[in-house]
Amino acid sequence: MNALTRDLIKLVDMTEEMMKEKEQKEGVDYREKLHLMPPVGWLNDPNGLCQLNGIYHTFFQYSPFNAEGGVKMWGHYTSKDMIDWEYQGVKLYPDQPFDCHGVYSGSTFIEDGKMYVYYTGNVKLEDGDFDYINTGREANTVLVISEDGKTFGPKKELMRNVDYPSDLTCHVRDPKVWKEGDTYYMIQGARTKEDVGQALIFESKDKINWKFRSRVESEKPFGYMWECPDYFEVDGTKILSASVQGLEGGVWDDRNVYQSGYFLINGSILEDYKLSEYMLWDYGFDYYAPQSFETEDGRRIHISWMGMPDCEEYTNLTIAEGWQHCFTFPREVFVEDGKVRQRPVRELQKRKTFVDKSTGMLKKDGYKVYDVNISGIQNNEFRTVIDEELILEYKNGRFEMHFTSQDKNSVSAGRGMRYVDVDKISSVEILVDKSSVEVFVNNGEYVFTTRFYPQKDSLTVEAAGAEIMMEEI
Repeated sequence: MNALTRDLIKLVDMTEEMMKEKEQKEGVDYREKLHLMPPVGWLNDPNGLCQLNGIYHTFFQYSPFNAEGGVKMWGHYTSKDMIDWEYQGVKLYPDQPFDCHGVYSGSTFIEDGKMYVYYTGNVKLEDGDFDYINTGREANTVLVISEDGKTFGPKKELMRNVDYPSDLTCHVRDPKVWKEGDTYYMIQGARTKEDVGQALIFESKDKINWKFRSRVESEKPFGYMWECPDYFEVDGTKILSASVQGLEGGVWDDRNVYQSGYFLINGSILEDYKLSEYMLWDYGFDYYAPQSFETEDGRRIHISWMGMPDCEEYTNLTIAEGWQHCFTFPREVFVEDGKVRQRPVRELQKRKTFVDKSTGMLKKDGYKVYDVNISGIQNNEFRTVIDEELILEYKNGRFEMHFTSQDKNSVSAGRGMRYVDVDKISSVEILVDKSSVEVFVNNGEYVFTTRFYPQKDSLTVEAAGAEIMMEEI
């Protein structure tokens, strides 16, 4: 451990302890019960998601010194059930020349009872006039190994910008590793010098020495950067997930500043592939940089940052409390009727307490953390109002999530409306935490996620002929 690491550990420990004391004295309004949050400061991308010897590990991009961001390190949570999480402290600090301006996003590959953690080491040069796109930035691929998920060995720099194709900008990042046969593959997001987004695939025989193999790209340019790429299979369906920056015009003008979605892969992603149209993982306000992993029982779990970078449209009231952002609740990804769907992990069912069951209409007040399932909706007649200002409804061929006020000090904190065109609404599940809402439409075919800041804790559901069941968590 070098002197810089020791100093960073002291500063982080002191900052987290000050936050604990502040919350004990002043209380907290919007700290979540089910969703992972930073102890203090800023949280963004989920990283290194995995399960090792029965224990779930979630790392996260962490800037503890400022609730509005800063130099990134990796914080760490563990859990036995993806419901109750225990904070384990910071595991990776920006303490080497090849990651001195941030331990950026990456993933964990499990083999032989070990965690092989790959991430992007970020370096921003200062001695010169740089645009930090084509000049002035280093994106270094780094490996660190852990045998227990608690202690980590020395960092090893595997690749630098000179090891990537020469037609790329300095923006190459977010490695995700998998294995086929006796070969390891790594996918990374990239931005070309022509401002075209794509993914790169590298291959290795030993997890250490990597060489460029191929690219994954759309037939026509699609955004200028594909961040956080993730490739996996679910029920025989091949999926390439990517968070795309630079989509403009048409429907994208009604979406978030950046998108997180996926392509279905026809053929082999390594060669002779064809990409489907791009489909969104989530149609709400707060969703970016998802990452997945496979559990030891074979499920594909998805977790995302419940936030949005470079967003000027809306904000989060928790900044005033000294922290910002959280993760989505872990979701199972599955395929049904040829469609990729999502649902809260099944472990949640064991934590629910029955509140009420009715047909057609339900009204409740005073609940902060709960799950509502509405099934058997008739004639697309559906409308839900949460805390009098957040409205979910089917109207004119669209499922909409919208707020009655866009004031930045209101329940919405500046959020307006998001929607998806859909012919029929049959079921809706609504998972509400203290400052977040996740909505699963038509058995998870469409999902909407948002932060919100309630004052009244009220709920009204109207759904013609539907069975409505509310459970507290």
